[in-house]
Amino acid sequence: MKFSKEVKVGLFMIIAIVLLYFGFNFLKGIDFLSSDYKYYAVYKNVDKLTESNQIFFNGYAVGRVSDIIIQQSKDRVVVELSIDSEIVVNESSVAVLNGELLGGRYIQLLVGKTGNRLKAKDTIRSEVAKGIADFIAENAEPVAANLQTTLRKLNIMLDTLNRSAVMLNHMLSDFQSTPRRINSTIANLNGKVGEMSGTFNEVGRNLNSTLTDLKPTIQNFRTLSDSLKRLELGGTLNKAQQSLTKLNETLSALNRGDNTASKLMTEDSLYNNLNTLLQNLDSLANHFN
Repeated sequence: MKFSKEVKVGLFMIIAIVLLYFGFNFLKGIDFLSSDYKYYAVYKNVDKLTESNQIFFNGYAVGRVSDIIIQQSKDRVVVELSIDSEIVVNESSVAVLNGELLGGRYIQLLVGKTGNRLKAKDTIRSEVAKGIADFIAENAEPVAANLQTTLRKLNIMLDTLNRSAVMLNHMLSDFQSTPRRINSTIANLNGKVGEMSGTFNEVGRNLNSTLTDLKPTIQNFRTLSDSLKRLELGGTLNKAQQSLTKLNETLSALNRGDNTASKLMTEDSLYNNLNTLLQNLDSLANHFN
């Protein structure tokens, strides 16, 4: 059986288009030879998710997004998920819409450990991972409050720095005037030192004059000392010794009792006579009365 040239060209074009279609879908991750189950996940916003975006389970690609259906009346988006039939998807599984730092989107499949296995065309629970924008939106008020507190603290710090700068300027002004004050003080000290030097010189001259005047007095003391040395102290001492000897002899005579003085000291007859006399005088006085 022979075909015309036009039929051959047509068949070739059909085969080329079919191969192109299968090749293009294969490059997009569609494997026509694999047995996948179709599931659905409903999202409020798919955040730039497109068909053929991959589905990951524990970091391994187990499927792709096969279709995206917009339900405008219900204000939602239904995503068809083509997942490898070997993956057991149960009722507690979750299809999390996630994204990369550079903007790529993918579905992260979290397979639960409880519940019955879902059948093909069933709906998987869906969630959206929180991104940086969501985190900022949720924490906008605390961040704003912290920012206001930081600004207030910054203002306080700036005010403190301004006051410190003013104080520093005053200190620098004082430092600038300090050398002049030191020079003035040194000049005054030089004058005082000159005056003190003249005073010390005058005191030295007065002291020399006083020492000169004291020299005759010192000489007189030396002469008096020599005179005292030449006194006859020996004769004076002999006379004092003789006086002590005579005093001892007098006391010895009084102690012997052979003289009038000793008898007056040792005998009581004079006392008795005087006592009798006084009694008689007293009796006479009574007679007169």
